[in-house]
Amino acid sequence: MKSMKVLKALVGCLVLSLSSMMGAAQAQGLPHLERRGAATQLIVDGKPFLILGGETHNSSYNSADYMAPVWPMLRSMNLNTVLVPVAWEDIEPQEGHFTFKVVDDFAAGARKNNLRLVILWFGSWKNTYSSYVPAWVKSDLARFPRVEMSSGQGTERLSPFSSAAQTSDARAFARLMRHIAAIDRVQRTVLMVQVQNEVGVIPQSRDHSAVAEAAFAAPVPSELMQHLTTNRTRLNPTLRSVWEAAGARASGTWQEVFGTGSVTDHLFMSWFYATYVEKVTAAGKAEYPLPMFTNAALIRPNYEPGQYNSGGPLPSSLDIWKAGAPSLEFLSPDIYFDQFVDWAAAYNRSDNPLFIPEARGGKEGAANALHAFGALNALGFSPFGIDGSEGAGDLDGNGQSVGRRDDAIGHVYGQLAGLAPLILQKQAEGNIRAMVMEGEAQRAGRLRVGNYLANMVRAAPPGGTIDPNSRVGAMLLQIGPDEFLVVGSGDAQLTFTSDTKGLPIVGIQSIDEVFLRNGGMVAGRRLNGDESGQGQLLRLLSSDAAQGKIYRVRLYRYR
Repeated sequence: MKSMKVLKALVGCLVLSLSSMMGAAQAQGLPHLERRGAATQLIVDGKPFLILGGETHNSSYNSADYMAPVWPMLRSMNLNTVLVPVAWEDIEPQEGHFTFKVVDDFAAGARKNNLRLVILWFGSWKNTYSSYVPAWVKSDLARFPRVEMSSGQGTERLSPFSSAAQTSDARAFARLMRHIAAIDRVQRTVLMVQVQNEVGVIPQSRDHSAVAEAAFAAPVPSELMQHLTTNRTRLNPTLRSVWEAAGARASGTWQEVFGTGSVTDHLFMSWFYATYVEKVTAAGKAEYPLPMFTNAALIRPNYEPGQYNSGGPLPSSLDIWKAGAPSLEFLSPDIYFDQFVDWAAAYNRSDNPLFIPEARGGKEGAANALHAFGALNALGFSPFGIDGSEGAGDLDGNGQSVGRRDDAIGHVYGQLAGLAPLILQKQAEGNIRAMVMEGEAQRAGRLRVGNYLANMVRAAPPGGTIDPNSRVGAMLLQIGPDEFLVVGSGDAQLTFTSDTKGLPIVGIQSIDEVFLRNGGMVAGRRLNGDESGQGQLLRLLSSDAAQGKIYRVRLYRYR
């Protein structure tokens, strides 16, 4: 009973501390998250901000010469935010001696090109490995132990059970955030920070070092059990099912509480990665309380823990991460696999706004971006490798390497940039919808918007044939009871029906082209003839985005 009172007091203090940090960020005018109507939004300079982002390749950021021609290219692609790494080894090459030249260089490059930044802290882990830690950490195995396999063989991964590594990482991250506060508190170029990158254990499902084995045999921490018990009805279905299948115990060892299946190893590692990341995050926020998050590498079909990053913030372990790392505002998916809609939806929860820091670009990414912003109220979207193909790229007029442009992303970002204030308004109102068609098996899309149903199928491009595998998307913003702005990606056609009370047939009263120009909307043609099937359908073209073209559609009903 006494321990429960202590736990409640500690939780109360933590919640109060986090609330104070959030309140301090808001009071100082720093970027912060805020619930506005139906959406949680990023607030920058007092206004909602939609991140039209892109992440650079891992090694692009630490050369100012390499990045010099990249910054203006990204700005010309209509990005407003660039995700760039900062490596522990770069800022603390010798223990206790810090240098922030790389941070200063990319902050200057971003500002010169009117771009914002999201910092990716490559601290203890990047893609499960500890490849970005300083040499003085790598070489001291006694002080900074590694994850061990069941055979006793070491791996190139710091153990999340290492308090020395955690403390050193937290100290370095705190110094980074202190420096960002010193150079950026006024200009606010840096919007958010990702803490670590795609943590987890491979090729086995958990750490088998002596300290890890002892933790695995010990009782599940009481604060985690309290969180699960309090939030039982809201838990991820996979987590809840394995817990309940083992008897829904309120205490016990990890295998007693969650069973002997391999998922228990993943849940075990999730807790200890989360609590490690929590200490690092809290240290950084104490210096400069920007919104912070971490990301997950997702699971390939039918993979077991250890084949994927066991312990990362996957859907099955989000609740464990929420309990173990409360200083993180949200947890994010890196989505490269198919089933984008399902993966994105798994991270869009009432306690977890959606932000996608890594994803495919190109035509697929363009359609996915519309879905993320329009269907899931995403804070932002960010294709990986936005600076172009890794290695040799194109050369600019001065012979410097420049990556190849992702025009599909650049064009859809042009549309989204022109509509961003309205998109953010409609997210808050709940008057925005979107759909995407993925793969040959999906032959049609449908969504409810207002009192209507929008029905989408793929269409042939001018002079071509239908590609049954093409990814197409549409976003609809309701601007009146029967009036919508429609943004498309790919070749598709939309028809409209209704299943609500009223006259049974839905007709298209008018379709008008609208061009997004210089921050405004310019009227184009009215398309009520052959271009709309004599008023029966809306045709979306893959060339629309490049032209900055959207459509204003007015509907009516008749018998």
